[in-house]
Amino acid sequence: MTWEAWFTLGVIALMLAVLVWNRFGSDIVIIGTVSLLVLVDLLATVLKIPDHKPILSVKDALAGMSNDGMVTVAVMYVVVAGLAETGGVGWIGQKLLGRPKSVLGAQLRMLIPVTSLSAFMNNTPLVAMFIPVINDWCKQYRISPSKLMIPLSYAAIFGGTCTLIGTSTNLVVSGMWEKSIATHPNRVPIGMFDIAWFGIPCAIAGIVYLITAGRFLLPDRKPVLDIQSDVRSYTVEMEVEPASPLAGKTIELAGLRNLPGLYLTAIERAGQMLSAVGPDEVLRAGDRLVFVGIVESIVDLQKIRGLRPATNQVVKLSAPRPQRCLIEAVVSDTSPLNGRSIREGRFRSVYNAVVIAVARNGERITDMKIGDIVLRTGDTLLLEAPTAFAEQHRNSRDFFLVSTVANSNPPRHDRAVMSILILVGMVLAATFLERFGVKMIHAAVVAAGLMIITRCCTGPQARRAVDWQVLTIIAAALGLGTALENTGAAKAIAEEMISLASGNAWATLAMLYLVTMVFTELITNNAAAALVFPIAAAAADKLGVDFKPYALTIMMAASASFSTPIGYQTNLMVMAPGGYKFSDFFRVGIPLNLLMMTVTVLIAPLIWPLG
Repeated sequence: MTWEAWFTLGVIALMLAVLVWNRFGSDIVIIGTVSLLVLVDLLATVLKIPDHKPILSVKDALAGMSNDGMVTVAVMYVVVAGLAETGGVGWIGQKLLGRPKSVLGAQLRMLIPVTSLSAFMNNTPLVAMFIPVINDWCKQYRISPSKLMIPLSYAAIFGGTCTLIGTSTNLVVSGMWEKSIATHPNRVPIGMFDIAWFGIPCAIAGIVYLITAGRFLLPDRKPVLDIQSDVRSYTVEMEVEPASPLAGKTIELAGLRNLPGLYLTAIERAGQMLSAVGPDEVLRAGDRLVFVGIVESIVDLQKIRGLRPATNQVVKLSAPRPQRCLIEAVVSDTSPLNGRSIREGRFRSVYNAVVIAVARNGERITDMKIGDIVLRTGDTLLLEAPTAFAEQHRNSRDFFLVSTVANSNPPRHDRAVMSILILVGMVLAATFLERFGVKMIHAAVVAAGLMIITRCCTGPQARRAVDWQVLTIIAAALGLGTALENTGAAKAIAEEMISLASGNAWATLAMLYLVTMVFTELITNNAAAALVFPIAAAAADKLGVDFKPYALTIMMAASASFSTPIGYQTNLMVMAPGGYKFSDFFRVGIPLNLLMMTVTVLIAPLIWPLG
């Protein structure tokens, strides 16, 4: 290999060591590595070093920003924002995931449906859709997301290895196989379920691993919601709407029991107060539910379909609900509200805002009607108000402090069905119109546009939903793969490792898997498959054996990326929501990589003999 190839390998090895050290952000480390490669390439060009082989040009380094996969992930954040803002995420979670009783139960409820779905739909939108679902699920059932986010990504990868349309990598390998038919007329196109011969056993083995040994290797990060850290105890009233899906369900089935940081203290029904509320109490339309809890949980409560603030003042606000948010305001000692009830203070008329909850130094306020609570200096009010309220009253003498509660815009439940239909349409288009040139990026862009046009989400909400850190890491990682290819390092390593098989057909198959697996973790799946495929074809011709098991092994190895977050975009997508470190993927993913390799290499020769 040339000095450029050795230098590139050394820099990437150093990058991995720094990432495992976890002292700096992943995006800073990876972008810094790409920048170093570009700088050295520029210096070598300026100094006119003899026989200089290009490492990474500025154009190649920036090419990742226009990569279809990176742009697709960016657009998918907008699609998911539409689902979240309409409450569609909660509906999907309720229908598919149910109510787990343990971490193991939660993992099983998620792994099986996600694996099944990803066999027939692109796994990027699937993971993007499930991330907020899992987050909400974790809050409700007090499960750390670090126990579920890596399994979510892995489950999507499992399913993708079961059918030809499961991932774009499978289609890339299939396309290269079909091109080879011109010189090998005896070959037939790869079938829809050819990879399923070892894809399904690998998926089963992977699920078993995650719920047994893998379950103990997953980190247990800090709790999703630290209930004890917030001494504010709000009293809030919610009403069961007339056509609510909660009507006729028990408290437990409606998901209102054991809410984190929230306690249902009473139900007012037809003028009577039920103070001892059991889990089997059946809800009725018009019931007024009195909760006591912290602000984060009340925000979640506001997003439950079929519940609305019990005060009729909410419907009288001038701003439409999508243009409102929740705001916390502390009553000052000079406020005219002091010593007066909320009703007497004519809060809505004076401030164009509605008090939906009150907190008082951790005390439980016994007044059952929000309007009857007499306010004191220092009371914290939770308001539903137009988004401009905080700016308008930030310097008001009536309040000590005014602050907006993050992510508290009331959901547009009336658009939930629309958002789900857009999602389903996107999935169907990307899955069944591939042969007509419709790619995932086309379907995602149209779906994102429809989410905004139909007001499932607004432009500002769409912008806030995009995770730029994930996108920059994806783009930079693509640059690293280009450097390995430009310098010839990747090809040299592949050829050298395959030559170690010494002409043994089975050993060559195992080495092909290993090489493809390593490259997938470093230079992305599609690039790894494209690089190894011609080398594998030449090896099969030299050995005089059927190339099909080799091609399918490459397909499997390039799709099964578990041990680094940069190897597969869904791994990157779950990194921040799960609170993971780079080393977490090493610990959980390397044994899984080896397990998948063992299953594939043992089964492939049984289906397609190598002799």
